[in-house]
Amino acid sequence: MKNFLFEILVQEMPYKFIASGLEQLKASFKTLFSENNLNYKEIKGYATPRRLTIVVEELETAQADITKDVKGPILKVAVDNNGKYTMAAIGFAKKNGVTENELFEKEGYIWANVHKKGKLTKEILEENIEAMVLKLQGAHFMRWGSYEERFTRPVENVLCIFGDEVLDFKIIDKKAGNKTKGHRFSNIKEIEIKDPLHYVEELKKVNVYADINERREIIVKSATKKADENGLEIKFDNLDDLLDEITFITEYPVPVLCDFNEKYLAIPDIVSTTEMSKHQRYFPLYDKNTGKLANKFITMANFVGDDKESFDNIKAGNQRVVSARLEDGVFFYNEDIKTPLESKVENLKGMTFQRDLGTLFDKTKRIEKISEYLCKDLSFSSDLSHDTLRAARLCKADLSTKLVFEFTELQGFIGENYALKSGEKANVAAAIKEHYFPLNANSELPGLVEGKIISIADKIDTICAVFLSTQKDKKKKRPTGSNDPLGVRRAAIGILRTIIEAGLEIDIEKLIDFSIQQIKEEFNLEVELTLKSELVDFITDRLFVMFEDKFDSEVLEALRKTSPLADLKQFKKKCEDLQRQKDTENFREFVEQAKRISRITEGVDKKLLDREILASNLKTNEEKNLLEAINNLKKIESVQNLYNLTPLINAFFEAVLVNDENVEDKNNRLSMLLQLRRIFETVADFTKFKKV
Repeated sequence: MKNFLFEILVQEMPYKFIASGLEQLKASFKTLFSENNLNYKEIKGYATPRRLTIVVEELETAQADITKDVKGPILKVAVDNNGKYTMAAIGFAKKNGVTENELFEKEGYIWANVHKKGKLTKEILEENIEAMVLKLQGAHFMRWGSYEERFTRPVENVLCIFGDEVLDFKIIDKKAGNKTKGHRFSNIKEIEIKDPLHYVEELKKVNVYADINERREIIVKSATKKADENGLEIKFDNLDDLLDEITFITEYPVPVLCDFNEKYLAIPDIVSTTEMSKHQRYFPLYDKNTGKLANKFITMANFVGDDKESFDNIKAGNQRVVSARLEDGVFFYNEDIKTPLESKVENLKGMTFQRDLGTLFDKTKRIEKISEYLCKDLSFSSDLSHDTLRAARLCKADLSTKLVFEFTELQGFIGENYALKSGEKANVAAAIKEHYFPLNANSELPGLVEGKIISIADKIDTICAVFLSTQKDKKKKRPTGSNDPLGVRRAAIGILRTIIEAGLEIDIEKLIDFSIQQIKEEFNLEVELTLKSELVDFITDRLFVMFEDKFDSEVLEALRKTSPLADLKQFKKKCEDLQRQKDTENFREFVEQAKRISRITEGVDKKLLDREILASNLKTNEEKNLLEAINNLKKIESVQNLYNLTPLINAFFEAVLVNDENVEDKNNRLSMLLQLRRIFETVADFTKFKKV
C-alpha cells in the first residue's frame, strides 16, 4: 500500500468550474480504481483557484494475479479429423499465453488455464491520468499556444507522486514532477512534496490553504473578527453563494475593512447590499446595536504580506469601485421616485415580454385577469380581491425603472419600495415583491395570500405562453433542463410549492384552461388539441420530481392518470395511502387480480361497458356475487375500499371461463371486468406495480 498525490496547477480558473471539476476528477479516479480492481482506503479532493488535487490513502501497488479457466473454440472447430489442434486452437493458446500441451477439453470446447499477472498501479496511473484530466467538462474551455488540447485554463505544472516515486507522464506539455508552486505573492515560489499525506500542511508554508472547508472557515472567522473589532457584524444568512465564490477565488484569504460615503445609505438597502455582495463579492456590514446597514464592508484579499501601503491600495481600489456603482444607484433612484409607480405601468407597452408573446403590458393585463379568476374561485372578500388586483396591476411596473434596468436582480424588491413611496398599502407593496417568489426551487415562498395569487398567475401565464409560442413556431423547442431561458420548469415548481404549502384549493387543470383562453383571445391563435395535455404532463412531471424523495416512482406513475393537478391536497393523500399499502399482503393479492383483469380486457370493445347486465341472466353464484359488489360500489376513498373484491374476483375466475363459447355469457363477463377496470382506474393504474 502506498499513498498517492496528483495536482494539476493552472492559471486562475472560473470559480464556477472548480467544485464541478474536482468532483469530476474524483469520480474519474474512483472509476479507474474500480475497473482495475485496485483497493484503497480513501480519496480526498482539494482545490484552489489555481489547482485541482487528488490524494488517495493506502492505494494498492498492483493488481492481484488472476488464475482462471478461459473457454476457447468449440471442439469441432478446434480439433481436426486426425485429432490435432487446428489454427483456431493454436491461435487461442497463443492469445492466452499458454502452450498447445496446456489446452484441455471440457463441455465440448477447448479451454486454457490462464494465469494473468496483475499490472502495476504505477503503470495504470501513468497510462490514464492525462486522458482523465482532458475529459473534464466545463464552460469556456480554451486552447493555448500551438496545442490542440483544450482545458479550462493553461496548465502551469503537474505534481504526481506514488509513495515517494514520481510518475512518468505528461499533461499536454507539462511533465509530472514532485514540486509545485506556492501563492503568487509567497516569498517561496516552489516547494517539493515528499509525502502525499503532508501535501496540505506543506502548502501552508507557501501561503496556500488547499482544504476548501478550512479556507471557508478561515474566511468566516477572520471576517467576523474584523467586523467585531469595529462594532459591526456580518449577516451570513443567504450568503452561501457569496461564501462559495470567495472560497474559490482565494488561496490565502485576508479580510480588509473598507467604507463608503454615508450619503449612499439614502437608497434602499437592497441596492447597496446587492451591489456589494453579488457584483463586487464584498461582505456588507451592519451596526451591532441598531442592526442597520453601515457604510462599511469587508473584502477578502487574496494577498500575502503585511505592508500597509499594499493594503491601503487594496482598500482604496475597492472603495473607488463601489462608490462609482452606488453613485449610479443614487442617481437612478432619485430619477425614478419623481413619479409614482403606477405612472410607469404604461411604459411596459414598449417592453417586449418575449418575441411572439406580446409586451410586458400585455402580460400584466393577463396576470390581472388570472388573479381575478383565482380570487373568485377562492371566494376572497371584496377588500382582499381589491388589494390583490391592485398589486397585480403594479407587479411589473418596476421593470421600466432605471434602477431595475441597471440592477435586474432587484425586480420586485424595488417595486415594493417604490410602491410604498407612492403611498400604496403595505400588503399591496409586499405582494409586488413576493410575486417573484420562489426565486429558485427551494427558496422562500410568498408570505401574503395576495403575493401567492399573483405569483401563481404570473407563472402559469409564462408557462402557457411559452408552450403556445412553441406551437406557433415549430422551430422552437419546448423547455428542457439545458434550454429553459424563461425558467418555465422553475415556474411550474413554484406554482406547485405555493399551492401545496399554502393549502390552496386550486384546480391547476382549470387554471391552464383559463390561461390558454386569455392568450388565445389576445393573439387570435388556434390552439392544438394536444396542448392542454402537454401542459398537464409537463407540470405533473415537475410534481413527481418534487415528490420523488417521499414516494416510490411506481406509486406516482400509478396515480398519473387520476388528474393529480385537479386537487393537489387529495393527490398527496392518495400517494400517502398507496405508499402505506403497497407492501401489505392485502395490496399484493388485490393487485395481482387487478393486473389480470387489465390483461384480459386489453383491446376489448369498450361498447361492452354500456351493456346492461341482469343478475337473472348470469349462470353462477360467483358471477352474481361479483355483479352485486360492482353495483354496490359508491364513492371509493382509497385502495382499501377495494380489498373486499379480491375473494369475489378469485372465486369468479375459478368458477367461470371468461372467453366462453356462448357469446352472451362471454360478453356479460367481459362487461363486468371492464366495469371493474374502470372502477380500479379511478383509484390508480395498478399495472404500474411491476414488483408486486
